[in-house]
Amino acid sequence: MRELWRELRQELAGLVLPGGCAGCGVPGVRGELCARCGSTLAGAVPRRVRPSPVPSGLPRVYASLPYADELRALLLAHKERGALGLAGPLGVLLAAAVREASVRAPDSARRRAGGGPLTLVPVPSARRAVARRGHDPVRRIAGAAARELRGRGVSARVLAVLRQRRTVADQAGLTARQRVVNVGGALELVPGVGRLLAGGETMLVDDVMTTGASLAEAARAVAEGTRPVVAAAVIAFRPRP
Repeated sequence: MRELWRELRQELAGLVLPGGCAGCGVPGVRGELCARCGSTLAGAVPRRVRPSPVPSGLPRVYASLPYADELRALLLAHKERGALGLAGPLGVLLAAAVREASVRAPDSARRRAGGGPLTLVPVPSARRAVARRGHDPVRRIAGAAARELRGRGVSARVLAVLRQRRTVADQAGLTARQRVVNVGGALELVPGVGRLLAGGETMLVDDVMTTGASLAEAARAVAEGTRPVVAAAVIAFRPRP
């Protein structure tokens, strides 16, 4: 009910407030994205990205764009300000990274996957963050990405099979090593879901990768309960200085 009310408020706000692009702020935009920012997203070329240092257990990660400028504003608008209409274009970006990750997956991973659907497993947000925002942004974008993939003939689905088993600190301001310690052992598979991941490719998805600590922990939790993930895909990569 809370999520439905948030969506309704956003739709009503769009009717009564002057439009502005969530990416660059240009006024008079119908919807939440101007043509220039839309063109920037459409021109994304996904590539493999690597944090430094690379945390142990991190799978191959593919990102569509750097975390900067208009894309940073769009991600924050969707995540923190409830601009839920942006899940669609952000999902298209994530789907592009997923396709690249799947194509580039090693043959050994493909053999392990065998036949079956492509399963996108979102990295879970902290419960308190979901409660504060009124929605789970990564899960919502993953759903949009799966729809985009199915529209292109890929049998894709989203399974939110990971959950936090202990509280973690806010990652902001932590070093790469501190982030690894902070999230180490924090995730687990929801009991009884291992069979749902049998067959097909399992791929982790998230909105942004910084140090890779969260993705490495998610990969550990999935592999511990079922099989190794094929790869990981994110919308944006934010390297730390």
